[in-house]
Amino acid sequence: MTTPSTPTADARTTALLVMDFEPAVLGSLPRDEADALVERVAGAVADVRAKGGTIGYVRVALTDADYDAVPATNKAFAPLAAHRGRLDADAPGTAVDARIAPRPGDIEVRKVRFGAFSTTDLAERLRERGITTLVLAGISTSGVVLSTVIDAADRDYRLYVLSDGVADTRAAVHDVLVGEVFPSRAHVIDTAALRGLLTAA
Repeated sequence: MTTPSTPTADARTTALLVMDFEPAVLGSLPRDEADALVERVAGAVADVRAKGGTIGYVRVALTDADYDAVPATNKAFAPLAAHRGRLDADAPGTAVDARIAPRPGDIEVRKVRFGAFSTTDLAERLRERGITTLVLAGISTSGVVLSTVIDAADRDYRLYVLSDGVADTRAAVHDVLVGEVFPSRAHVIDTAALRGLLTAA
């Protein structure tokens, strides 16, 4: 899922962000769909590693202090704070899925809101490595992916969204975002196309 106008990406300045691939979030999808998604993203991770790119892992997980800091005005996170447990920072459900687990040298950040940047030091860590291109995979399309696309575009990254590396419980919303919203800010490609777009480090 790419076009002739889609530019190649230098692996030395590219990071694949694997966002919210944790049991507590994957569990919102049908099991077979979640397994197929993880398999595709595992392939993308392997491709980026093979070309010498960076892998960044972003997970949503809250400590007691994080829960306490959520204001009642936050429509999405206030209910989580009121019924804490599912996204506890030290719970097995918020660890990165073992099938695509981080390796030494990868970037790992923990966030307490939707986007990958707003509550983490991700931007600084990417800057330290000279990263100017981001490839995004994540759950959900309308949550972490949407928030991160908008924020990263405003930060002037070259962006790719993996159309088959993102998923949402609402198929219609997913389709509108991938088909109509994201292309105004990012190159939308699939995991099969990613390997050919990366130039080796």
